[in-house]
Amino acid sequence: MSALMLALSETLPFARHLSELSGIPLGQIETRRFPDGEAWVRVEADCKGRSVALVVSLDRPDSRLLPLIFLADAVRDLGATRVGLVAPYLAYLRQDRRFHTGEALTSRTFGGLLSRYVDWLVTIDPHLHRYTSLGQVYTIPNRVVHAAEAMAVWIRDHVDRPLLVGPDEESRQWLADIASRAGAPYVILSKVRHDDGTVEVTAPDLHDHHQQTPVVVDDIVSSARTMLATVKALTGARMRPAVCMAVHALFSAQAEEQLRHAGAGRLVSTNTVPHASNAIDVAPLLVEAVNELAL
Repeated sequence: MSALMLALSETLPFARHLSELSGIPLGQIETRRFPDGEAWVRVEADCKGRSVALVVSLDRPDSRLLPLIFLADAVRDLGATRVGLVAPYLAYLRQDRRFHTGEALTSRTFGGLLSRYVDWLVTIDPHLHRYTSLGQVYTIPNRVVHAAEAMAVWIRDHVDRPLLVGPDEESRQWLADIASRAGAPYVILSKVRHDDGTVEVTAPDLHDHHQQTPVVVDDIVSSARTMLATVKALTGARMRPAVCMAVHALFSAQAEEQLRHAGAGRLVSTNTVPHASNAIDVAPLLVEAVNELAL
């Protein structure tokens, strides 16, 4: 069975690279919006009898979900035998329980919806906290790929005497793995979240680490409240300007400016979400999982 890759325009550069690495040809689609905002999708590739992998990173998910569903449904209607989703970033996982009465469990709704339209899923470092696996949210075969080794290699190659920094105990296991791969020490700070907009981070005694370069690592950075509080704590401890590293760069414009103002050094991310900070290519990490499910 031959395979085909299709991508929405926002993820097209990533898809081209993944296509070259995997050997799965990239077909053409056309999308646009009507004046009233409705999405229009046209598939220009021959899908009949083929396994089709849709490459769509789901940052800004509300504007991408319907085009993705329309694309998946059209591909199947045009004769595809299987339809899968490669989502370098997978949204809607934070609401994994009801924190307040009446809240929607959006992670389950989103996972159930996508599971109806695609046959398999590949993603990178999904934001799983209370879920132990994607299988608790998605009813389709899935593969989770981790960026830890690629991040560790970048740290080894680009940071002088790195000291990896985690904002709280929740980050310890993940941070320890990257630190071990990078051959670097790490420290864990203490975090208290007062509300959605206020985070307080306290640093331990870092006197013995003043000659090292702190590398603040997180999986997702959006408002950057936690990373900003961490940078401020490191600046207050008279550390070198911190390298701020994220798997998924959802940075708001204010977040970048605030991090710079607080004394952060370089911002670094993987290319799961297009951003000026992209420095770590994770497309090669997906090839084995994509080929396994698509071919």
